[in-house]
This record gives sequence, structure tokens and C-alpha cells, in this order.
Amino acid sequence: MKQTLRSTNIPELGERLEGKVRDIYLRAHDVVLIATDRHSSFDRIIAYVPGKGEVLNRLSAYWFDQTKDIIANHVLTVPDPNVTIAKRCTPLPIEAVMRGYLSGVTGTSLWTRYQKGERDFGAFRLPDGMRKNEKLSEPAFTPSTKEQEHDRNVTPQEIVATGLLSRDLLERVEDAARRLFLRGQELARAHGLILVDTKYEFGIDAEGALTLIDEIHTPDSSRYWQADSYEARVARGLEPDYFDKEFLRLWFMEHCDPYRDATLPEAPAGMVEELSRRYAAIFNQLTGDTVSSSAENIEERIRRNLSAHLRQAS
Repeated sequence: MKQTLRSTNIPELGERLEGKVRDIYLRAHDVVLIATDRHSSFDRIIAYVPGKGEVLNRLSAYWFDQTKDIIANHVLTVPDPNVTIAKRCTPLPIEAVMRGYLSGVTGTSLWTRYQKGERDFGAFRLPDGMRKNEKLSEPAFTPSTKEQEHDRNVTPQEIVATGLLSRDLLERVEDAARRLFLRGQELARAHGLILVDTKYEFGIDAEGALTLIDEIHTPDSSRYWQADSYEARVARGLEPDYFDKEFLRLWFMEHCDPYRDATLPEAPAGMVEELSRRYAAIFNQLTGDTVSSSAENIEERIRRNLSAHLRQAS
């Protein structure tokens, strides 16, 4: 049985911060990002999914490499399947969200807002008569703020007017996000997938350069549909065939109040195994590579690989 990485405790790496999925160690000139197998929803951890951290880290590394000619990214090296050592950057206060299709079910999604009669989205307008999951005439840049509770949609005009970013910097962010998204769609389609929408995070490095940070085109930051069945399913009024992790979230909603209950039931083992399989499958479809199957202790492997890397670096 493949091991899971729930958390790490490697104090010799520096100050430790804990994100929803990543353990972050701050060092003088770089940052060590360790992707765990934590699965977050309802603003809490609901499961530990074997292989998920490796998929997120290795898939981001793949996409960072495929897009480094578009914009510099924060990656310095990837010394372990779950670890990225990155440049320290100052994050920008917005997320650059790109959407290629009229889709979504959340309150901030284009389809939800379109259904309610909204046509003017600040930087672009949509015509009447569009159908759910229809492709947009061109990708839409729909940035959002980073809020403590929930991200909030914000127009480019509002970003400049409120001083979140200067007009020049915002234009550079939008240009990079568009080019990254088009590259992502092109390469995803070559592997039988449609990159539906995604979010990018940017920062400013020590030299003042705009830099792509965090993750890119992972199943947690992006939505993918299977390309070969898309047209037929949409024509029949069906949802596209998509990478789905929602089934686990729905199970919790049916069996407890995940927002209020102090203690949650344990996620069913079969569902966790299936979710692990789905992460591994989309990683394989995009990269042609497979997830590690070793049963060795992941934190021990990370310590060994980081120790070897740090010895070489010194």
C-alpha cells in the first residue's frame, strides 16, 4: 500500500508554515515547498489521498518547464517527487483566473452569473443565447482578490482604481496569464484533454521581476474535460466528461455538517482510493509518466533527498 504524507516536521529547513496542502519552510534566499497528501474542502482537511502531493508537485514542475519561455517561474530545483525548492517572491494580491468556457456551478462562476442575467463582466461582454459549457470566443481574464474567507471577483478597472496593482503591472499579469492559458490549452489538447479554466499566482522576485509562483495547471487549480467526448455530450445536454473530485465532497455533505461539526467522519477508504487513482490517471494522461509506487516512508525519503541536495549545494 502506498504511503501517505500527512505532514512534515523538518526544523533544520527553517521556519515552517502550514498551508492547506503544502508545508512551507522559509530559508534566507529560497523556500522549500513540500506537497503533502492533505485534501482540503470546507476550509478543513477531509482526507489524505495517497500520491496526491506527488502529482501536484510533479505536474506543476512539468508545466513550469513547458512554459518557462513565456515567463520566469520560481522553481530552482525539484530534489524529490514531493518537493520544490523555489525563489522567495512577494506574492501579488490577486489571482489571475482564466476561463475558456461558459461553465461552473459556484456563485463566482461565469455560468452562474450569466444565468442570473449578467452580460457585462467588466473587461468583456457575453452575448445572449449562449449555452452552458459552450466555448467562449476567446479566453476571458476574470481576476479575483485573495480573501480570508472566500475569493472575490474583481474587474481590472477595480484593481487599478483601488490600488491593488498599477495599470502597467496588471497588463503584464494579464498578458502572461493569457499566453500561459493558450499554451496550456494547446498542450492539454495534444493529450486528449480540454483545459477549461485555471488560476495563476504571480509574485515579484528579489530583482523586481514578475514571476510565476505557486502551482500551474494541476487538477486542484484547473478544470479539465476529456476532449474526444466533449461535443457529443454537450449536444445531448450532458455534462462533459471531467476529472471529478466532487464525489468525496458530496459524501461529507450527505453524512455530516462539514462546516459546523467539530469532528468529521473518516472518509471511506474506497472513495479515497478512487480519488488517488484519478489523480494518478490525469497525471499519466498529461505527462505520460506514472506516480511512484514505492511503499517507503515519504518523509524519510524527503529528508534523504534534501540532505543530499543541500550537501551538493554547499
